Amino acid sequence: MGTKQFGFGDSEQSTAKKRTRRERFLAEMEAVVPWKALVDLIEPHYPRTSSKGGRPPYPLET
Repeated sequence: MGTKQFGFGDSEQSTAKKRTRRERFLAEMEAVVPWKALVDLIEPHYPRTSSKGGRPPYPLET
């Protein structure tokens, strides 16, 4: 008689994946770092794709 019926929220809680250290770190970095300002600062000095060929540079945000 003392059993509790589980609802959808309880199901979500029991199957929820625990956040890893990496996920917590990246979420904190996303909140702290002003990415747009950083990209704007680096962009004038970042290499552009050359018409001579060769390997293209990584995307700036990477």
